[in-house]
Amino acid sequence: MKVDQAVAQTGTRESILKNAEVLVSDNGIQNVTISEIAKRTGVADSVIYHYFKNKEDLVFSIAKSHFRNAYNELHDQLEGILEPVSKLSKMIWYHLRYGQTHYNYPRIWLFECRANRSFYKHSAYQAVRKYAEVLLSILQEGVKQGSFRNDVTMRLVRELIFGAMDWEILQGLATPSEPYQLSHIQEIMALILPMIETPPRKLAENNDKASRIVEAAEQMFSQCGYKNSGIKKIARLANVAEGTVYEHFKNKEELLFYIPKLRWTEHFNSITEVFEVKTPIKKLARFIQHHFMLILTQPMFIKTFLLDLQLNPRFYETEAFAIFQDYCCIVDQILEAGKIDGSVRESVDTDKFKNLLFGGFNHLALRWLILKPGQKTDRLAEMDETIKLLTRAVIYNP
Repeated sequence: MKVDQAVAQTGTRESILKNAEVLVSDNGIQNVTISEIAKRTGVADSVIYHYFKNKEDLVFSIAKSHFRNAYNELHDQLEGILEPVSKLSKMIWYHLRYGQTHYNYPRIWLFECRANRSFYKHSAYQAVRKYAEVLLSILQEGVKQGSFRNDVTMRLVRELIFGAMDWEILQGLATPSEPYQLSHIQEIMALILPMIETPPRKLAENNDKASRIVEAAEQMFSQCGYKNSGIKKIARLANVAEGTVYEHFKNKEELLFYIPKLRWTEHFNSITEVFEVKTPIKKLARFIQHHFMLILTQPMFIKTFLLDLQLNPRFYETEAFAIFQDYCCIVDQILEAGKIDGSVRESVDTDKFKNLLFGGFNHLALRWLILKPGQKTDRLAEMDETIKLLTRAVIYNP
């Protein structure tokens, strides 16, 4: 009898998770209530609270369930594959395929979990770390077997790979008419392998009120998050009246979206030094360095961009996103010039490289600024190694 009861309870919990996944994916966590989830599941509200502390715990548990399932399935997928390159390719394929076959999960993972600071303190995050360790073990195994270089920090490579995959999925969510394709695995691997394969032997004082408001909002969003930042607090920090804020911005959301528009425009305009370098590979290295320096020079903006903007579906409807796209297209120009002069491999897929670059940046910035902000890390050394890895991914070696 006790066994039957345990099975029934497990079934109820799984049913709650599945129904919540559909509702939250379609509407967002803020627009779904516990009562709606209970009604769809066919249980009382109290039953949900028997299994989950609150709505946030329920949503985080959806991600936890998926990462546990993915971890177990991945073990079966990799069984019998001995060669590290094949294992790496298989894991990337599996990770992207899982997002395709579990349609609702990517939205919940990227928009509701990764964008929420509380997620990283939840037990679900440990399931994510356990899953990520599989990729690291593949890379380290490749080093032991001599297939991968022993002078590369494989934890850094792992960040780049997961960043590239997240970016690939995120772009598919942002543009549903152009979903990511599993056939792109070869293009992704063609960028990763050159990085890791063993080579063959051969805020100052400001009197402008609008600027003070923007700087105060950037600081407030970075420290407290968008949802916990109010116009009154921003006005107080900027040393202006609350009404003054509304003279410049209609509401808090308009202020949020103005920040990336301003910062990416500033960064875009400051990048002219990249084009003072003549060779495409040196231009690419200079661009990557310039981009990564944002973590050091604009940490508050990058935190806000990662958590409150990039994982916000409405960001992709703004003028700020168009400016960001123009900025990213500088990479297209550099790689095209490299293909013309022969310094960049003709087979390099530009879009996949941008996924690797910008997605990897996101993961590194997340670790440096949010997950382990107090940890002593030689960021400049990691930055230099990242530049070497990314340029190695595209360079032509006859």
